[in-house]
Amino acid sequence: MEESNKSYVKPSSVLPTEEFTETEMLLHWNKYAQRLGEKGLKIMESLLLINDPTLNGTVITLELPNEGSKLDFESQLNGLLGHLKGHLHNHDITIEIIVNETIQTKRSFNDQDRYNRLLEINPNIELLRSTFGLDLPT
Repeated sequence: MEESNKSYVKPSSVLPTEEFTETEMLLHWNKYAQRLGEKGLKIMESLLLINDPTLNGTVITLELPNEGSKLDFESQLNGLLGHLKGHLHNHDITIEIIVNETIQTKRSFNDQDRYNRLLEINPNIELLRSTFGLDLPT
């Protein structure tokens, strides 16, 4: 009777931790995104495909443009992790999300601004302008 009262402890199985490459990870990442798109989850599909994630060991890093995108992504994170862990046979995989809101856009408003921008890109524009006697309209 004492034997039956002892609690049975199930032996813990060791989860697989096979090595994988960034190419293999990207393949399964894109397959998962495609599957979401086919199911009609276009927002999550676009978040997965917005940037190529990078791999550092078992940590996958994805850069997203804003906090809203990060929240949408995190809501679907468990499904993606399950897919990657199962297909890559590695249960140590984690996903790190970086928000990068520092995207700057420079707009040229008039001819002088456009010329200055082109001059930044290619200083030879000044040589071209002076050689042919070109002036900016005022």
